[in-house]
Amino acid sequence: MDITIRDAAEADLPGIMDIYNDAVANTTAIWNEAVVDLENRRAWFSARRERGFPVLVAVRGKQVLGYASYGDWRAFDGFRHTVEHSVYVQKDARGTGTGKRLLKALIDRAGFNGIHVMVGCIEAENTASIRLHEKLGFRVVGRFSEVGIKFGRWLDLTCMELKVPAR
Repeated sequence: MDITIRDAAEADLPGIMDIYNDAVANTTAIWNEAVVDLENRRAWFSARRERGFPVLVAVRGKQVLGYASYGDWRAFDGFRHTVEHSVYVQKDARGTGTGKRLLKALIDRAGFNGIHVMVGCIEAENTASIRLHEKLGFRVVGRFSEVGIKFGRWLDLTCMELKVPAR
């Protein structure tokens, strides 16, 4: 069965929560240390929708394989055309092109929504994510050293940007 990229619905939130919690518990992709419950994901989803920010999912049948979204980069009026995005893929679907399809769809949506720049902040050792972003036109604009901690070690952050083509 093919993978479909579409806007997320309330019914997708358990799958989104599972992917999020796996990333929290097992990776340095998310620098939080506490897993969340379904009510947390409902509040997050509602806040994204209220602000007009997209939440996209990659699904195979009814199974959520990944999700992508963007939100405020900095919550000041002057930054209203710049967003920070996130893309997360279920562990069994990593390396299948799902993340690339989600990110391409999110970039397209950003162009349609008048976004000028997308920012991605990626744990510096996550070379797969950095390469994916580079393939889609993002460029590294900086690296912060030891700005976060998880699993008892300091983490560096690679910052990337893309000037979004207008649609």
